[in-house]
Amino acid sequence: MAGVKLPTSTEWLLHSATTLAQLEPGHSASAAQLAEYYDLPPAYLAKQLQVLVKAGILAATTGARGGFRLAKPAAEVTLLAIVEAVDGTASPYECREIRQQGRGALPEKDCRRTCVLAARMYDAHDAWRRSLAGVTLADILDSIPATAPARTRRLLTGAS
Repeated sequence: MAGVKLPTSTEWLLHSATTLAQLEPGHSASAAQLAEYYDLPPAYLAKQLQVLVKAGILAATTGARGGFRLAKPAAEVTLLAIVEAVDGTASPYECREIRQQGRGALPEKDCRRTCVLAARMYDAHDAWRRSLAGVTLADILDSIPATAPARTRRLLTGAS
């Protein structure tokens, strides 16, 4: 299914946040651990994780035991918050009013209302946003196999 093309980092951060949500409360994982877990470039992932820190989704600590963790409960982190932290809030559709150009240009009086195509595209974007706003990381965790969090902790941090 073709659709809105989000940056690759959106996928990385959705998965990373879901992974961090599987850790025991108060535990963290480093960018290097997450990068190894998903076979991603560590420096670039670390930079992208900072985007979620700035958005208040993740908290970061420094030092030997430092790393990233959720800044709030998984039930309070929506997929929309993560997507918008990475990609912003603007609609991907931009009406350029081509209905007023070329040989088929409509008279100005026929273009006083918002273009019906633009309106439908904005409606679709709003529906997409509402859908993502209605799903939290806790919802995602509820839909994965019950054994996944323990496996994730073991592979990510060596803890069970």
